[in-house]
Amino acid sequence: MRADTRAQWQIHFCVLLWGFTAILGKLISLPALALVWWRMLIVVGVLVALPWVWRGLRAMPARLVLAYAGIGILVALHWLTFYGAIKLANASVAATCIALAPVFLALIEPLLARRRFDWRELGIGVAVVPGVACVVGAVPSGMRLGIAVGIVSALLVALFGALNKRLVEQAAPLSVTCVELGAGVVFLGLLALVWPGGTATFTPPAGTDAWLLLVLALACTLLPFALSLVALRHLSAFSAQLAVNLEPVYAVVLAIVLLDEQRELGAAFYAGVAIIVGAVFVHPLLARRAAAGTAAQ
Repeated sequence: MRADTRAQWQIHFCVLLWGFTAILGKLISLPALALVWWRMLIVVGVLVALPWVWRGLRAMPARLVLAYAGIGILVALHWLTFYGAIKLANASVAATCIALAPVFLALIEPLLARRRFDWRELGIGVAVVPGVACVVGAVPSGMRLGIAVGIVSALLVALFGALNKRLVEQAAPLSVTCVELGAGVVFLGLLALVWPGGTATFTPPAGTDAWLLLVLALACTLLPFALSLVALRHLSAFSAQLAVNLEPVYAVVLAIVLLDEQRELGAAFYAGVAIIVGAVFVHPLLARRAAAGTAAQ
């Protein structure tokens, strides 16, 4: 099998595993704060046992450690709001909200990079509005708070994604992950101390929750992260973006198959999902066409 073909299969497998995170979040009975804290703690526990992670940490300047730690807090808040959206609504709603992240990224990245806005990116932002309206109008009123929290989660993932893109190449990826998730563990631990009933976060999960958390942390977080690093060496940015954009699609399909969530959501919801995902897929296609036109000049 050719290296690029193998990489395509690898990245789609990673995206499929990421799609399961919403399903596991629904199945785990822990509150969102405890779920995210234990997920991050398990991954950090594995990473600190790897000698090459420590070598990367020792080579990292203090300024860079602080920058990655700040991004890690954003990651923690993203996961907290993502699983909060699942608990307040369901896995399909939370995954659909995350599909808005590329739209937010199209608006945030020019500000961080201090470049002009691209009319194509702004157009995609406008194009998803009908889809969001369909989704909001189609869900039961009790789930709408979950949509609001999910949209905040999408904004956070766009923000830390843009910041990571600027800094991630300055240190070893696994060491960066260790710093970011370690900072998230500390931040959420402090938050638990002041959150009403938050000290229950530190009680070790038992039974089914414990096993599902291990699957979430190892099979759906650490494994796809490491495998995606291997795959991205042989993929173009365009191919990788198209694959990653499938994550909400996989999550919604898995929620239908495994959680029977289509009983809670009507046709208008799935029409809204189709509009949002379709608009998100248009972005890399337009970017590729624009890059090809520039190269031809």
